[in-house]
Amino acid sequence: MTERNETGSVKAKVAVLGAGVMGAPIARNLLRAGFAVRVWNRTRQKAEALAQEGAQVADSPAEAASGAEFLITMLTDGAAVHSAMNGVDGALATLAPDAVWVQMSTVGVGATQHLAQLAEGRVGFVDAPVSGSSQPAERGELLVLASGHPVLRPRVQPLFDAVGQRTLWLEHLGDGSRFKLVLNNWLAVLVEGMAETVSLTEALGLTPELLLDTLAESPLGSAYATAKGHAMVDHDFTPGFPLHHAGKDAALALEAADRQGMELPLTATLLKRWDEAIAGGHADDDVAAAVTAAR
Repeated sequence: MTERNETGSVKAKVAVLGAGVMGAPIARNLLRAGFAVRVWNRTRQKAEALAQEGAQVADSPAEAASGAEFLITMLTDGAAVHSAMNGVDGALATLAPDAVWVQMSTVGVGATQHLAQLAEGRVGFVDAPVSGSSQPAERGELLVLASGHPVLRPRVQPLFDAVGQRTLWLEHLGDGSRFKLVLNNWLAVLVEGMAETVSLTEALGLTPELLLDTLAESPLGSAYATAKGHAMVDHDFTPGFPLHHAGKDAALALEAADRQGMELPLTATLLKRWDEAIAGGHADDDVAAAVTAAR
């Protein structure tokens, strides 16, 4: 049966592979925008939570992709994306040749190249990681870092308008993933800088609130870093961007830099400290939990 939205127009069918911290709100906002969404997640329970909001739940990536005009992957890493697309019951087996695969996971430069090659000659491919944590995702306020063939841009733009407040189209396929590493490297430096500075403030017998209030009114301040500073002081590590995901992205930035024959000494050092926090039981906590290794 043909599905229609409230205006009577035919709903475009979108498969979403991954219903985690970012995938679930992306699927939810697509539903709100009038798309027909079928979702798959390795842990089915997470996907089933979206069924109450109108999503269909698939038992496999192949089932999710069947009949879809668009497919979004929002999974942990390149290996997970490859498995969902080309493994047993993979989505590529049932995705129509005129469909578009929108790869929104943060997987790094090498994996993006591999996935683009996997799609070549089979389906359209758009590299479109997003910048923003769970709260902007819930509000549909993500920054979409998109790259792909120009002919695909008008086709996928309605999806990006549903999940983001801005789409930044970059010139070459893969530039979205490259720029995502650049932004997340800056995020990592800000978080670690705040963690160490909060700890130094406390060690010197000053209140961290004094630091945060001063930064909020100073050109030295960053709204993101200050927000994480408050989370560190309050020990509120409710996950918006889980620390183990942030650590993975920092490692991908190091890998990309190494490919270019350069070093990122700050990133390399902070990643060792973040690994300590992860080993200390904070893997699924917010990136603000990096402060636990600085105290």
